[in-house]
Amino acid sequence: MLTEILPFRFELDTIAIAGASLWSLALYLGFARINEWVIEQLNRWFNFAERSLYTSQSEFEKTRKARESQNAFYASLFSIVPFLVVGALFNWILKISLGESWGISTGILACMGAGIYELGRRDGESSD
Repeated sequence: MLTEILPFRFELDTIAIAGASLWSLALYLGFARINEWVIEQLNRWFNFAERSLYTSQSEFEKTRKARESQNAFYASLFSIVPFLVVGALFNWILKISLGESWGISTGILACMGAGIYELGRRDGESSD
C-alpha cells in the first residue's frame, strides 16, 4: 500500500469522500445551466490565456482548432471543482447536523432527484 511507503501516516475519511462525491454529482446534474455557464467562462479564459503565449499571429492560427478543442476539454474537467467544493460543504453540514452516514443517504436521494429533473429538463427542451 501507499501508506507503507511514505514515512508519515495519513487517513482518508471514506464516508466523507463518498458523501461529498454524491452531493457534487447531484449539484452537477441539478444545476446544469450553471455548469454550462462555468464551462463557457473557463473555456473563454483558457483561450485568452493561451493567446498571450504566442507572439506570431500566423503561428497562433496554425494550431488554433486543436488548442481550442483541448481548452474546451480542460474547461469541462475543471468545471467539476466548484461542485466538489459545494458538495463537500453540504456533506460537512449534514455530518454536523444529522450524523456521519446521513451525507451518503441524502446524497443518493439528491442524485436520484437531480437525475430525474435533468431528464425532464432535457426532454422539455427537445420537445420545444
